Amino acid sequence: MRRPLAASALSAVLLGAAAVPAAAGAIPDGPGKGLVPRYIGGPATPKPLAGEPVPANPHQGPVGTSSMHADGYASDAYPFMGPLGRDPQVLNDAKGGGLPGLCSTVTFAKRTGLIVAQCTQGQNFMLRLIDPVTLKDLATYQLPPRPSTVQAVFSGSLDKVFTDTSGGAYYYLDPQDRAVLADSQFHLRRFAHEKGPDGAWRFTVTDDWDLSRYLPHDCATWTNPWPKGDCDPITAVGADWTGLIWWITRGGRIGTVNPASGAVKTTRLPDEQIQNSFAAAADGVSIVSDHALYQMKAGPDGTPRTLWRETYDRGTGRKPGQIDQGSGTTPTFLGKKYVAITDNADDRMHVIVRRRDDGGLVCQVPVFNSGASATDNSLIGYGGSLFVENNYGYRNFFELPPGGSSTGGVSRVDVNADGKGCRTVWTSPERSPSTVAKVSVPAGLLYLYTKEPRKDLIDAWYLTAVDVHTGKTVYKVLTGTGKWFDNNWAPVTVGPNGTVYVGVIGGLVAVRDRG
Repeated sequence: MRRPLAASALSAVLLGAAAVPAAAGAIPDGPGKGLVPRYIGGPATPKPLAGEPVPANPHQGPVGTSSMHADGYASDAYPFMGPLGRDPQVLNDAKGGGLPGLCSTVTFAKRTGLIVAQCTQGQNFMLRLIDPVTLKDLATYQLPPRPSTVQAVFSGSLDKVFTDTSGGAYYYLDPQDRAVLADSQFHLRRFAHEKGPDGAWRFTVTDDWDLSRYLPHDCATWTNPWPKGDCDPITAVGADWTGLIWWITRGGRIGTVNPASGAVKTTRLPDEQIQNSFAAAADGVSIVSDHALYQMKAGPDGTPRTLWRETYDRGTGRKPGQIDQGSGTTPTFLGKKYVAITDNADDRMHVIVRRRDDGGLVCQVPVFNSGASATDNSLIGYGGSLFVENNYGYRNFFELPPGGSSTGGVSRVDVNADGKGCRTVWTSPERSPSTVAKVSVPAGLLYLYTKEPRKDLIDAWYLTAVDVHTGKTVYKVLTGTGKWFDNNWAPVTVGPNGTVYVGVIGGLVAVRDRG
């Protein structure tokens, strides 16, 4: 049993009081940067991943720019050319004000080309408008802190902080470049960004829906577990293809907001939790709880209705490398027919593919080694291929020992052309402890954020590119050393400018080819 941290020690972590950069600028490296290679491998030759392009949700921004998982399908596959490892340039920037600034989600505004990101700063949350070249802030908007973070300072327990996915990370950009986000005070808002008369950029709230009347919101006395507590904050929002804004909570509540009328409709999954986001397509919305996979669609009045429900093996407990006991993935739509998740089976985790029309099982493929498999990150899905990462052994940046890493492993699983079964194509030994990995479709590269275990206790973090066709590592670029470069569950994001961005504890990292 892990002992809770003393409140003072926890406060130092959450508030960034220890070894924090004094001001905005470069993220400070830990020991050993000069003792590890800065570049391994060689430049890649682009070889696109085959498949039909992911269709654009008419009520969401362009594919690849508008959400944590790239698009409404939650494909995590980008239509942009990522860095090929040709004389790569690494840039990073620590958030100003002397506090760390991990960005959980990085999106790109079509009209301005600027980054819109949801980030932390100590115990606070904020929207940031960022120059995609220099990584400097152009505007910020303070969001309410999560109740779990505030309470953790006084309780001395980190677990609720690192297992709470509320606060606005799962937001999206709409076609007007507005960030649609649910904050910790139960408000669903749309944020526009624009230049004021003085030439300075700023965020403005264009719409605000108060959802507190539909949810338990006495967060001052919040207790675990979520379904039995009296505080159930919203964890994710997304648009379906009719224009309704869907939202979900950790306590299994699911709702919609009609942005034209303001009408709110709700339902609930009894005795089930939801800790990830969801996928949306023309034929419905897919949500996974800690017990089952659901295909849903809004009824005529906007109420979410279940089309089918299929349970999976949730195992006998929460594994190291997961937030809760259950699937750690956001559902991923694959082409026009399939939806995929992972389960939480005790011995070996499975990649599960089902038909979207009736929930019929296509395949259930075991991945990684016996007794050492878990993931809390979305599958990548494109064409007939799925990519899955093994996070077993990683809990959070604070508990990862110096020189430590996860068990590791990344696999590609393909659905057979006839739709009858799946097969594992390759497995890479790369260790990507906690990142939401991404694929550049035109480059044919899978981008991981890796860290190998080292006896000299050096924490060396690399952006690692793997060939999607062979599973072989093409190149690795050192981003930095030390705790500040741990991404702590934040994603890799491929930008339309050919840059890969990674949110880390100390700020934001960018890797791009020179020229």
